[in-house]
Amino acid sequence: MAQLLVRNLEDELVRHLKKRAGEHGVSVEEEHRRILREALQGDALEKRKSFWQVLSEMPDVGDEALFERERNLAGRATEQNLFGE
Repeated sequence: MAQLLVRNLEDELVRHLKKRAGEHGVSVEEEHRRILREALQGDALEKRKSFWQVLSEMPDVGDEALFERERNLAGRATEQNLFGE
C-alpha cells in the first residue's frame, strides 16, 4: 500500500481531525483515510445506489392530485385533429 505524508497543516485543522477521530473511536490516521475515501469516492458510491434506493430517498411532495391536468383544454391537440379521424 502507498503512504501519504501531508505537511504544513494548520494546528486547528489537526485538532479537529483528532477530535473527529476520537468521536469515531479510531486513530487519526484511520480518520484521515476515511475522510479521503469519502471525499474521493463519495460520488462513485452514490452512483451505486439502486433505482429503488433513489426513489425511496425522494421527498414526499404531497397529493398526486396536484399533478393532474385538465384533459379538455381549448386548443389542445386531439387524435381527431392530428390524424383527421
